[in-house]
Amino acid sequence: MAKTILVIDDDPTQRRLLQAAVEKAGFACRTAPDGETGIATACEAREAIDVVLLDLTMPGLSGLETLERLAERRADLPVIMLTATSGIDTIVQTMRRGAVDFIVKPANPERVVVSIRNALKMQSLTGEVKRLSRKAEGGMKFDDMIASAPSMRGVMRMAERAATSDIPALILGESGVGKEVMARCIQGASGRAGKPFVTVNCGAIPENLVESILFGHEKGAFTGAVTKSLGKFVEADGGTLFLDEVGELPLDAQVKLLRVLQEGEVDAVGSRRPTKVNVRIISATNRDLASQVKAGTFREDLFYRLNVFPLDMPALRERREDIPALVDHFIGRFNAIEGAKVTGASADTMKMLLTFDWPGNVRQLENAVFRAVVLCDGDVLHPQDFPQISGQMPDISGLPAAPELRAAAPVPANDVGPSQEASPIAIKDKDGELRSLTDIERDLLRYAIEFYDGHMSEVSRRLGIGRSTLYRKVREYGLEVRGEREAG
Repeated sequence: MAKTILVIDDDPTQRRLLQAAVEKAGFACRTAPDGETGIATACEAREAIDVVLLDLTMPGLSGLETLERLAERRADLPVIMLTATSGIDTIVQTMRRGAVDFIVKPANPERVVVSIRNALKMQSLTGEVKRLSRKAEGGMKFDDMIASAPSMRGVMRMAERAATSDIPALILGESGVGKEVMARCIQGASGRAGKPFVTVNCGAIPENLVESILFGHEKGAFTGAVTKSLGKFVEADGGTLFLDEVGELPLDAQVKLLRVLQEGEVDAVGSRRPTKVNVRIISATNRDLASQVKAGTFREDLFYRLNVFPLDMPALRERREDIPALVDHFIGRFNAIEGAKVTGASADTMKMLLTFDWPGNVRQLENAVFRAVVLCDGDVLHPQDFPQISGQMPDISGLPAAPELRAAAPVPANDVGPSQEASPIAIKDKDGELRSLTDIERDLLRYAIEFYDGHMSEVSRRLGIGRSTLYRKVREYGLEVRGEREAG
């Protein structure tokens, strides 16, 4: 998505010139004729404002006063001042009040674009440093997650509930959906924020070292134990232990893990006495643990201990609405890391990314954007910058940017049946305004369930969402499924 620049200037000629320069460089542009309007636009516009170009001398609210109010309400927003004079006092005064740069009028278009890109790059660097700091300090919050898609809203609400207590949480989902990020956000929003967050990939530990790594060992406990090791549980004391891919644990380690959960104490290998620990357990898996219990490869009692508060994260193909924001986030991150100047993705590129199924989920998208930023020769990502994706896609050049949905009155569920002509789902209300995604999704689910006569497997397949996600949405929206059956 193109970054949006706000131009605040009382001179209409200057606004038009700056808007032309900004849009020519590939940015979106909004304008405001005075400080009051500019502040309202920066703080209340539907699309986020990324950089402000602000005139210093304006009637009414001056540029400096506007700058101060913006700093109070949008401290994260870079402001570039436009000044008629290059006096040192003026420059120092604007920089002290929070401006990131100044440009002397008449503004050279190339100078304006360079200043905007520098401001965006600095903003990306600052944001990445803050994010990494929060991650390192165990202070990530739910606001750090990009999760505005309807399929993620219920998951986020449940995760916020989980953060209010020390209840063991089990995060379910395919590989790469962001289970560790969710676990970190739960920790950061809980009373254990700022305390240790220790991650253990249970599938990556050699079987003969599982007990030593998890529970620790004494010096000389076995061949090669030349020093004492505390183990991951003791490292996480007071904080959170994240057991990733917990379904990979061997059975003998599962027995000891169960005892730690029951007794709150760890028996290190070779130790004569147990060590008390206060640890919150969050586990994750991409496996069906209930099936493993039936197969005898996962202990039933441990399953019930871990599965107290399950969170089922949808795959990326079930939350495509988040893809543009994720792409924008990753572009900003890799711009900062690589020193690149990519401003966004072209319309054809975004269409391709939205159409792809992403079997590797968010992790695959992140790596694809990283490679694309490195390959990109210009300011915008194109399909050829994603060779591993574009090579697997059919020709989408003739596809519309989005489905053409016609506005219509809402269709009552009992007026629609599998034998009738499919009626369009209303996207506008009676006043002609767009309805919310939640309302549209609820009507679509109701229509699909009726249309396929309760065949939930067919509904799931046709809508491109998982069965667990479908049933969760049915519960959230309070939909009735009469005569539920499997597709034959």
